[in-house]
Amino acid sequence: MTTRPIAYSATTRGVRVSVRSFYLEDQSLPDEGQFVWAYRVEIRNEGPVTVQLRARTWIITDGQGRGQRVHGEGVIGEKPTLEPGESFEYTSGTPLPTPSGFMRGVYHMVETVSGETFDAVIPAFSLDSPHQAGGVH
Repeated sequence: MTTRPIAYSATTRGVRVSVRSFYLEDQSLPDEGQFVWAYRVEIRNEGPVTVQLRARTWIITDGQGRGQRVHGEGVIGEKPTLEPGESFEYTSGTPLPTPSGFMRGVYHMVETVSGETFDAVIPAFSLDSPHQAGGVH
């Protein structure tokens, strides 16, 4: 039986961020302590003003509680501008040395007309593999 990944979602100032994670068995090497996940993100502007994603900050935590902070410009080489009602989707991935963990973060956004900046929350989401004794979430 295949289960559908859980969707995690958070909304900040009209920007809804939804994430689903997928364990990549074919890219993982459990015997060597390498576990790999893909995650699919949808960023939807449900607010009344146009916004642009400028940068992102992720906190990636493995199953032993060790955290790593990753900061960078845009996402997958893009800085999408979203008018009201528009959305942007992308897929990325992360490796961990443990069979479980979680990620969370923020997208650093700007309202294009006012220039006002804000952080849109990326909800914490679980990275679960079949090589663990129960889920993190």
